[in-house]
Order: sequence, then structure tokens, then C-alpha cells
Amino acid sequence: MPSQDINTQLFESKGAEDRFRKAFERLKINEPKMLRLGTPVTQNNVAREAGCDPSALKKARFPALVREIQAYIELHPEAENAKNQKIKKKRAANRTLKERLDDTVNQRDQAQSIIASAGMRILELLEKINLLEKELNELRPTAKISHPF
Repeated sequence: MPSQDINTQLFESKGAEDRFRKAFERLKINEPKMLRLGTPVTQNNVAREAGCDPSALKKARFPALVREIQAYIELHPEAENAKNQKIKKKRAANRTLKERLDDTVNQRDQAQSIIASAGMRILELLEKINLLEKELNELRPTAKISHPF
């Protein structure tokens, strides 16, 4: 009976390796069925494209296939670099937008501070005007002018 288990495992292993190889080929030509277009070729993505957990594609079980995937990645870094370039540009644009937003928020806060200070100064000056008008009214003579006619 143990020979049947070994044959079954060998058959399942060949079937799994076939699925991984087909997934690898689909990713190389950018025609994935499970993943999005433009998904880079990685060992984990090959497993995902094959409909398996990334931990299923182990070097111990499929050493030749894993070596092929790693060799492909080394020989085709431009595909990964192009995608990385796009991501970096988006991050830079987002960073620029964040910087602009931060600058705008700082300008708004500074303007609110200036307005609040100006409002307080206006109130202080109005109080001083009222006080000075009272002093002026106290100092003015209250002479009654009588008309000679």
C-alpha cells in the first residue's frame, strides 16, 4: 500500500507543478487569469495565479521551477523596474499633494491667527476710544451760553 501513496503524491506533485508552470507562463506573457494584468512575476504570484496559497510553491518541492522563476526575475528586471517607477511617481505625486495640503492648512491657520489678533486689537482700541471719550466729556466745560437778545 505505501507504493500507492508515493504514486499518488508523485501524480499530485506533477499536477501541481503543471499548474504552477502554466501560471508562470501566463504571468510571463501578461495574460493572468486569477490576478490583475501587469502583476509582476514572483514566486508568490505564480502560486496565486495557479490558485494556490503562496506557501504551496516551495523550493524543496519544486526546485527546478523555483530556479526558473528566480532566473526569469533576474533576467527581466526591467518589467519590475517599470512598475516600480510608476509606483514611485505616484508616491511622489501623493507626497507633493500632501505637502501642498499641509502648506494650505498652515496658511489657513496663520490667517485665522492674524484675524483673531486683529479682532482682539479692534476691541482693545474701541474700549480705549470709549474711555478717552468719557475723559474728554469730563474735561469739557459745560458752559451755558446765554444769548443777549
